Amino acid sequence: MSSVLTLTNILFLLQGFGLTLYISFISILLSMFFGTLLAIMRNSKNPIWKLIASIYIEFVRNVPNLLWIFIIFLVFQMKSVSAGITSFTIFTSAALAEIIRGGLNGVDKGQTEAGLSQGFTYLQVFIIIIFPQAFRKMLPAIISQFVTVIKDTSLLYSVIAIQEIFGKSQILMGRYFEAGQVFTLYAIIAAVYFITNFIISSFSRKLSKRWEQATE
Repeated sequence: MSSVLTLTNILFLLQGFGLTLYISFISILLSMFFGTLLAIMRNSKNPIWKLIASIYIEFVRNVPNLLWIFIIFLVFQMKSVSAGITSFTIFTSAALAEIIRGGLNGVDKGQTEAGLSQGFTYLQVFIIIIFPQAFRKMLPAIISQFVTVIKDTSLLYSVIAIQEIFGKSQILMGRYFEAGQVFTLYAIIAAVYFITNFIISSFSRKLSKRWEQATE
């Protein structure tokens, strides 16, 4: 039985892992921006903005991400990576909007009044006072969503043939047929996902604990 742990195969998988992280990172950054806008809109006193945000959030969250990948790729005829990032941004923005809204609602409203009394505008109060406090509270949930995005990128190969790390492993599967070889490949991929997500989650817990200690 020939080994699957060759330098060529490892480099091949690392290329896919790099693409996994790229898609995940860009998607979560864009989702943070749009999710914040949606959260603000849903908290708005303007009934139209609130209705638009509510419809978007509820509709998108209750449609599988797999379907959004199909829709973006087939309907809008985007390139694979762009379609992947767009679909994940659409879906994750809706999820993050609720997380961010909960974080914003958890900040004492007196903070806004205090900021306005000091001459700040609503936008300045939000950026300087409200959002930093809310971000600390919602960081664990945001990190959890980031971990979900990393895992869900494995859907992209089967749907739109993006060769992220799972896609790369499936390509390698075509070269190896013995049970031990297949098991080794799957074990490697599982280990990569686990280690990556465990490191991210551990960092989130340590950072949250440090912030809690700093505010005591």
